[in-house]
Amino acid sequence: MGETEIGGLLHEAITVVVKMGGPPLLAGLVIGVVMSLFQAVTQIHEQTVTFVPKLIVVVGTLLLLGPYMTTTLIDFTRLLFDRVVAVGGL
Repeated sequence: MGETEIGGLLHEAITVVVKMGGPPLLAGLVIGVVMSLFQAVTQIHEQTVTFVPKLIVVVGTLLLLGPYMTTTLIDFTRLLFDRVVAVGGL
């Protein structure tokens, strides 16, 4: 296995990490900004006002994108196992 193949696998691994972690983090970021603006406008500074909506949105995002994330992870795992077999590890 050459350096270019290892570099390609690392690139694919980073892409999978972004695909898996990006949507929930982005959804949490957006709802956090919206809730911060809401708190600034209404002058309500309660911890649960930001925490509960973030939790609901992140869990909803995970439930909505769960099948996509599972498929992405399974495809990457199969790619890694195919590469291991091609090298002669098993």
